[in-house]
Amino acid sequence: MQRTAKVERNTLETKIKVTLNLDGSGEANFNTGIPFLEHMLDQVARHGLIDIDIQAEGDRHIDDHHTVEDIGITFGMALAKALGDKKGITRYGHAYVPLDEALSRVVVDFSGRPGLVYNVEYTRARIGQFEVDLFQEFFQGLVNHAGMTLHIDNLRGINAHHQAETVFKALGRALRMALEADVRMQGVMPSTKGSL
Repeated sequence: MQRTAKVERNTLETKIKVTLNLDGSGEANFNTGIPFLEHMLDQVARHGLIDIDIQAEGDRHIDDHHTVEDIGITFGMALAKALGDKKGITRYGHAYVPLDEALSRVVVDFSGRPGLVYNVEYTRARIGQFEVDLFQEFFQGLVNHAGMTLHIDNLRGINAHHQAETVFKALGRALRMALEADVRMQGVMPSTKGSL
């Protein structure tokens, strides 16, 4: 079974196209106009071994809010579509990732129930031109449309770039674990009650 998806989402504010291959090699291609977000999404692709292509146009003359949020929404939609009925997946994933002084933990559950617990206190409000508050909007859109529970905790960090990078690398690693096939659960929903 090929776990791939193409999703296009158009609103008054944005036009987003996301293509995913959950069993890829970590290839990434982005054209969003938001370089730091692209750098973070590249970490998800590389550490999750997910091929990700995201093309986005948005009302960035106002600010980046709608574009970042809608990329999260569309990425979540593509993730849900590529997963299908979720039979045979591990379901849960977690990762701790350090980068110099920074350390983050990400825990994922493809439960079908959207939920976000986000504990990241960045040491500054911007990384380059990117407003760090927008990461929470990205993750909220992601979980709402992927049907996943996501716990993100930055445990320590001084450099905001390092804080963000550990979060996204850990997300990639946690996704990789959760999306892996569990050979003992082949054809079975990963739940004790037969459904998520």
